Amino acid sequence: MCTAALEEIKRAKLVAIIRSQSSEGLENTVRSLYQGGIRAVEITLNTPGAFTGIERMKQKFPELLIGAGTVLDSESARLAIASGASFLLTPTLKKETIETARYYQVPIIPGVMTPTEVLTAYEYGAKMVKIFPIRPLGPKYLTDLKGPLPFVETMAVGGVSLENADVFLKAGAHCLGIGSSLVDDKLVQHGDFTEIERRAARFVEIVHEVQSPN
Repeated sequence: MCTAALEEIKRAKLVAIIRSQSSEGLENTVRSLYQGGIRAVEITLNTPGAFTGIERMKQKFPELLIGAGTVLDSESARLAIASGASFLLTPTLKKETIETARYYQVPIIPGVMTPTEVLTAYEYGAKMVKIFPIRPLGPKYLTDLKGPLPFVETMAVGGVSLENADVFLKAGAHCLGIGSSLVDDKLVQHGDFTEIERRAARFVEIVHEVQSPN
C-alpha cells in the first residue's frame, strides 16, 4: 500500500491541499477537484472535523487518494491513519511521526528545507520529502539538491501556482502540493466550485505539457 500510494502520487504529479476554516463545502470541493482531473487530495488536520472529513471523502470518492496534511505528531498520524488517510504530509521533520507512519505502512512526506533535513528524513525512512516553503528557495534549489542527493524524491510545496508549476516540475520536483492557488477558501465560501474545477484542469494540462513538450 505504501509504495502503491507514492507511485500514484508521482504519476499524478499533483496533490491538492484543502486548508479550510470550516468543513462546509468539503464534498463539493473534492468533487470539483476530481472533475478537474486531480487524483490526490490532502485534507489538513487544522480543518474543522478533518478526521471525519477524511473518512467521509474516502467513502464518497474511492477513486481518489485522500491524505492528511499538517500532521504535527505521532498521535495525529495515528488518528489520521485510523480515519483512512492514504498518505500523510507534515510541515516539519519529526522522527516519531515518521516511525508511526512506517509502522502502519502508510507513506509520509515530511516537510524539510535544508540538505541536512532532507538526508535526515530519508535516513528516518521517508521515501519522499516535502520541500517547504519552496517559494523563497526557487526552482534552482531543487536542481541543486539533486547534485548531492539524487536518490531523494521531492514534492514542492508553498507558493506553487499556475504561473510557476511547470518550472518546478522541469527543475526536478517529482510532484507538487498546491494550496490556495487551487483551492482558495473564498471560492469555497462563495460556492464557486466551477472555478476550482477550471483551475484543477489547468494544472493537469500543465503536467501533460511538461511530460509531452512536443
